[in-house]
Amino acid sequence: MGFDVLLDQAGSLGRFQILQIAFLFVTSMITYPQALLENFTAAIPGHRCWVPLLDNQTASGNGSDILSQDALLSVSIPLDANLRPEKCRRFTRPQWQLLHLNRTFPNISESDTEPCVDGWVYDQSSFSSTIVTKWDLVCESQSQKSVVQTVFLSGSLLGSLIFGYLSDRYGRKGFYTWCLLLTAIVDTCATFAPTFLIFCILRFLAGFSAITVVANAFLLVTEWSVSKSQHIGATLMLCSYSVGQILLGGLAFAIRDWQTLHLIMSVPFFVFFLISRRLVESARWLITTNHLVEGTKALRRVAHINGKKSAGEILTLEVTGKGS
Repeated sequence: MGFDVLLDQAGSLGRFQILQIAFLFVTSMITYPQALLENFTAAIPGHRCWVPLLDNQTASGNGSDILSQDALLSVSIPLDANLRPEKCRRFTRPQWQLLHLNRTFPNISESDTEPCVDGWVYDQSSFSSTIVTKWDLVCESQSQKSVVQTVFLSGSLLGSLIFGYLSDRYGRKGFYTWCLLLTAIVDTCATFAPTFLIFCILRFLAGFSAITVVANAFLLVTEWSVSKSQHIGATLMLCSYSVGQILLGGLAFAIRDWQTLHLIMSVPFFVFFLISRRLVESARWLITTNHLVEGTKALRRVAHINGKKSAGEILTLEVTGKGS
């Protein structure tokens, strides 16, 4: 007697499978976009150097209090090759003579400019704050922005290798539940990380656990389905990834503060963790690994949820052993 026959006795697409797919669909919908979170939380807004004439409220003199913002910008920030204000350099001193030039451009030497030694001013029209504005990941530090996604994906790779092996050896449900809790903790802590280094470490751990959540959810759905209906659960799980991306885009459009967005994508994992404790371990895995007593109990529990009252008499240890 094969496992599909045993599962048919317990109910192959009943109340249990529907509730399980619904729950795992939602968790995967929130988990998968974690890999894309930095597309929004690490967006690089428009920026320029901080300059006293424009940004120091107490600055005055040389008629700066009666000049327009554009005029003050032109004497404080040099133009780049596209005749736009430089993002990473400023004049060492105001170039007042630029106000009197008529379509002529003087030669500005390197010694007339300097890096943004006092920080940057960011355009907040698209995002009120991002991790870029929090830790000034621009100009010479702009390459550090890509580090966050790199460490997350590196954590996902390592997590899939380690937790994938452990899930095959010790079961799906336990590591699924534990990784939900780990993701909830490290991602919530990442929202309040005091330094960029700590933020990267926490995102590495988030990637380490998030990949296990996605993979084990897929396994639990397919292993609690008979072969002829596994494609239904698999398709729905794949759809959850796309729905999650759409959801993330909508949230990022409505929420322009990176910490709020990150927190909203993290806190639900605490709820998922509490609910996941009611999941049933994969009976297919239990029977395959010769945990026949636990496998029989899991099948009976599913049969009870699916309303198969008579299945308890059929699903005995002897029958389950033959199905393995």
